[in-house]
Amino acid sequence: MNGNDTLARLAGVIEARRGADPDKSYVARLFSKGTDAILKKVGEEATEVVMAGKDGDRERIVGETADLWFHTLVALSHFGLGPAEVLAELERREGLSGLEEFALRKAQQREGGCT
Repeated sequence: MNGNDTLARLAGVIEARRGADPDKSYVARLFSKGTDAILKKVGEEATEVVMAGKDGDRERIVGETADLWFHTLVALSHFGLGPAEVLAELERREGLSGLEEFALRKAQQREGGCT
């Protein structure tokens, strides 16, 4: 078993609970509240990761990161995506330096007329 398996299993649980009763499932409740509520939760969890990191609390960093990953999986599911797409993107970037990857994205944005 590896991390990819864990993420895929968790994504499956999230998908299965998506249509459940919002009074009985936290995941169903998030989905019933819609995009803004889901994204707000992701933002809250990201902030908690930052705060735990600033405190240097390793246990809290792990716990808050787990919360962030979970809520990010909910957001991915909301947009019809899953961990496989994110993992594929990370694999695509593997071997590129961060600076090379950043420059490539900037060039693509210029070509597409985006800023």
